[in-house]
Amino acid sequence: MKKIFATFFFLTIIFSCNLFEIDPKQKNMNNIPFAKKIKVIHKEHNYTREDNYFWLKNRDDKDVIEYLEKENNYYKNQTKNQKEFKENLFLEMKSRIKKNDTSAPYFYNDYWYITRYEKGKEYPIYTRKKESLNSKEEILFDCNEMAKGYDYFSLVGINVSPDNTKVIYAIDVNSRRKYSMYVKDLKTKKSLNFSIKNTSGGSAWAADSKHFFYVKKNPKTLRTEKIYRRNINDRKKEFLVYHEKDSTYSTYVSSSKSRKFIFISSYSTLTSEHRYLNSSKPLNKFNLIQSRINGLEYDVKHYKNNFYILTNHDNSFNNKIVKTSIKNPGIANWENFIDHQEDILIEDIDVFDNFYIISERRNGLNKLLVKSWNNSFDDYYIPMKGETYSSYVGYNPQFNSNKLRYIFSSLVSPRTVYEYDVLKKSKKVLKKNKVLDKTFNESNYIEKRIWANSRDGLKIPISIVHKKGIRLNGKNPLLQYGYGSYGSTIDPSFSSTRLTLLNRGFIFAISHIRGSEYLGRNWYEGGKLLKKWNTFNDFIDCSKFLIENKYTSENNLHAYGGSAGGLLMGVVLNKNPELYSSVIASVPFVDVITTMLDDKIPLTTSEYDEWGNPNNKKYYDYMKSYSPYDNIEKKRYPNLFVTAGYHDSQVQYWEPAKWVAKLREFKTDDNLLFFKTNMKAGHSGASGRYSSIYEIAEKYSFLLSLEGINN
Repeated sequence: MKKIFATFFFLTIIFSCNLFEIDPKQKNMNNIPFAKKIKVIHKEHNYTREDNYFWLKNRDDKDVIEYLEKENNYYKNQTKNQKEFKENLFLEMKSRIKKNDTSAPYFYNDYWYITRYEKGKEYPIYTRKKESLNSKEEILFDCNEMAKGYDYFSLVGINVSPDNTKVIYAIDVNSRRKYSMYVKDLKTKKSLNFSIKNTSGGSAWAADSKHFFYVKKNPKTLRTEKIYRRNINDRKKEFLVYHEKDSTYSTYVSSSKSRKFIFISSYSTLTSEHRYLNSSKPLNKFNLIQSRINGLEYDVKHYKNNFYILTNHDNSFNNKIVKTSIKNPGIANWENFIDHQEDILIEDIDVFDNFYIISERRNGLNKLLVKSWNNSFDDYYIPMKGETYSSYVGYNPQFNSNKLRYIFSSLVSPRTVYEYDVLKKSKKVLKKNKVLDKTFNESNYIEKRIWANSRDGLKIPISIVHKKGIRLNGKNPLLQYGYGSYGSTIDPSFSSTRLTLLNRGFIFAISHIRGSEYLGRNWYEGGKLLKKWNTFNDFIDCSKFLIENKYTSENNLHAYGGSAGGLLMGVVLNKNPELYSSVIASVPFVDVITTMLDDKIPLTTSEYDEWGNPNNKKYYDYMKSYSPYDNIEKKRYPNLFVTAGYHDSQVQYWEPAKWVAKLREFKTDDNLLFFKTNMKAGHSGASGRYSSIYEIAEKYSFLLSLEGINN
């Protein structure tokens, strides 16, 4: 997604011969890593599905490892003439990143907390300073030291006790998101002599700084299902306080901003349920706020004597906010506080002593509404500039403050942390990410939002960025990104790595397709379950719009998506392969039916509300109509680069492996098909800040080389 030219100088792109110069010896079919076929027949609902690559599910089998390594070697050998190019792209993107960098400090419970990076080091260093930023630095965790000896390292869940003497943390060294949890004594600087295996990494302290609550995962499905309590003075015992037995639900534990309550929350795709406990009474029983009702979603914030609840109750599809007393919090006592609006999605409420912030989404754009508890000032929106951007409330741990932190970014504007005084209506920059490139200037790029026509009469928003001077003549290389699932909205934000494409003449476009909540809850509902084809058709319609309006052409259009966005890539490949020069599919969810029929795989049962349960023939038939693996045909496919993580717990490695193996068997073209599995990582790829950039360089070298760009 990452230098190069004088401020107003525009690079003229020469489309030369393809950089993928395949050695004639390498073109021999024997060098292509075709996977062996072992016939397996799946029988469901009186249908049969032939699955000749089902054997690739056998993790750690020597034949599986051998196949993955052959694919990796094939990619390495076929792109060996690009080795220097990839390295140069990597160094270029790396050079834009500030080597010694620090976060904007925040103050909480007598300490300033700061995260910093040091030159040449991959991982963050977490620190704090007591009372003043001029005080001596105390290092909480140096992840560079902790990561020594590991190929992968991730530290999460840093949670300092109320008395500031202990800190909970969790680490994953296998990239399976199975975190081992520890407690560190901040006086002795040593971890207590116990660890808790297979956790989510999340925790909540009781007010006594002795008891804490945490979540354990199911060892097979990795579903978060049990909440435990532990006393640090009795380290051998843990007490189960909640077990979520419904396999379609997951659970987590958290603290209220006031730190007066601890919440246990259960959720499925469409339904949620919360319990609460006074944090000063950790041995007491948790009380229900409102028992689960299918389709009822709600989220809870505490302020003084009430809970303020964001909910879709009473057909409030774009959400409303109600308040209820702490003593009697059930749905019968919910009082409307902020009404539902059909054209505005309410995404969150953040509470302070004297005011509160409503995070809204109006016509796709983020809005922050400031409101007083006692009407001491009129409601107003914090001003935002631009027609396509990302803005959201940052971390604000303090109640007693008139200042709000929020984040702003756009496709041309680097991420900026603002401190906004809600009484003075003034802001100051706490930190703006610096781009270490003397030629970079925001004014050298154009960002805008355009609207494509969908086949069923709707308008699909597309966020666009390109360098000034680009002529819309249908000859520009364009990278089109999409996701469109889970109601997850991909807001346009800045990427210094993306400059590597933009500075070489690429246009970048985000298609805000159905399945996200970009245009409200109905935009999400229109792209899930038995309406999932809307997601795929929207992306294709955006592609056709970009071609018809001369942003690009079929020979220069490249598509990119990962995870559920990889499913999107798989479907559009099968439906309209002629539209694309290439497709990049990262950790793609492509074997939909087989995965959703296996309730022992992580995430399966909890996602029935998103995709449907294929044990029901209605959903099975619909999934069968789009499942990428099951719809591969003997025809031409565009150039394709697929990635996987061997330890991926969200999209198992075998899904892209099976997909690629079947594509190799069926495709009738000579286009490129590369498959690279990171044998040391999972769903998110490499863990270090530089290692992850190299993975981007690999993808960009693939795109640029197809366009004949090697400068």
